[in-house]
Amino acid sequence: MLREETGADHAFRMDARVWLAQNLDPSLRDLPGRPDPERMLNWCRRLHAKGWLVPHWPRAYGGSELTPVQQLILYEEQARAGVPEISLQGINHIGPILIRFGSEDQKRRHLPPILDGKVIWCQGYSEPGAGSDLAGLRTRAVVDGDHLVINGSKIWTTWGHYAHWMFALVRTSAPELRRNAITFVLIDMASPGITRRPIKTIAGEDELAEIFFDNVRVPIENVVLGIGQGWAVATELLNEERLRGSNPSFALKALWRLRRLAAYTGIDRDLGVRDRLAALEIEAEAVSASYLDLMETVDDSNVASADSSFIKIIGTEVTQRITEAMQELAGPLAAVEHSVPYDGRQVDFSGLPLQARRLSILGGTNEIQRSLIASRVLQLPRGGTRA
Repeated sequence: MLREETGADHAFRMDARVWLAQNLDPSLRDLPGRPDPERMLNWCRRLHAKGWLVPHWPRAYGGSELTPVQQLILYEEQARAGVPEISLQGINHIGPILIRFGSEDQKRRHLPPILDGKVIWCQGYSEPGAGSDLAGLRTRAVVDGDHLVINGSKIWTTWGHYAHWMFALVRTSAPELRRNAITFVLIDMASPGITRRPIKTIAGEDELAEIFFDNVRVPIENVVLGIGQGWAVATELLNEERLRGSNPSFALKALWRLRRLAAYTGIDRDLGVRDRLAALEIEAEAVSASYLDLMETVDDSNVASADSSFIKIIGTEVTQRITEAMQELAGPLAAVEHSVPYDGRQVDFSGLPLQARRLSILGGTNEIQRSLIASRVLQLPRGGTRA
C-alpha cells in the first residue's frame, strides 16, 4: 500500500499475516479457481469466526465495520497468502441489499445463514438475449394468489448449479411500463420446476450454469421492496457489485503469482523482465490506491460512486496484463494444467490467466462501464444523439 501505515494498521497487518499462515489449509492455497462448495463454505465459517468474512457489513448485522485501510490490508495479506476465491453473491450482493431494502423477516431468515457458511447464493440477472441489458428481460412472473409463478430462463449464472438460493429479476408487467415492470425476488433453488445445466468455462471448470423455470411457485413474501419495484433494487445491487468487484484482490493475487514465477524460474535476473515486473507492480499499486480513495469516498457519503466503473475497468485490465505477462514469461509452464511445486507450495501458472478473461465481462462488461462513465460522469450524448 502506497500510504504510510499507522501503528494500529501495521499491527492489524501482522495479525492478518500470522492468522492466515496458521489457519489457511495448504490445500486451499494458490488454487486456479474456487475450491469445491463444502471446502469453500468451511473456509467462510473460519473467516466469520475471525470477523473477516463480511468486514464491510455493519456490526448490527454481524459485520466488523473495518476501515477502508484495514479492508485493503486484508486484501493484500490474503493475496500474499494465496487464499481461495469464494462465492461473493451472498456476502457482497444480496447481503447488503437485504440490509438496506429487505423486510425484517427477510433479514432474520437470510443473513445468519450467509454468515454461518450454510448457504450459497447465485444471481439471476443475465438471460439469453439480455446479458447486460436488464430492460430486455424475458423471464416472466404472474401473481397467483399469494404466489408468483415464474417461467423462463437465466444464463451465465455463477455457481447456479450449486446455489441454495437465487436473487433474480423477473418481468411482472408489460414492457411498456419499463422500470415498473420488473420485480426483484428471492427463489429457493430446491423449488419444483427448476432445472440446472452447468456450463464449462474456458478454464475447464463448471463455474457457470443455465437455469430454467417451469411454473415455479415462489411466495410473494420473497419479493424485495414490492412487485414492480425491482429496478431500484437491481440498480443499487449493481452499484454494490461494481464497488466490491472493483477491489484489487485479483490483481494482487496475480502479482504475487507472477513474483513466484519470476523467483521459481530465475527470469527476474533479466533486466528487461525486471523493468516489466516493476511497471506491473506500479499499475497494481495504482489500482489499490484508486480503490482505497473510492472506498473512503463511499464511507463518507454512503453512496456508491459512478467512479466504481472506472476502478472496475482498470482493475480487470491490469489483472489481465499481469496474467498475460505470466503466460509469456512462464514458457512451457504456461501449458501445464496442474500446479508445480515451489517453496513448499503448489503454484498454478496456467489456470489464473484463463480465469482472468472473465473479469472484464462479469458484473457488467467493461464496454458497459465505459458507457456509464460517458453518460453519468462526462455527460456525453448517447449514440445517435447530436449535441
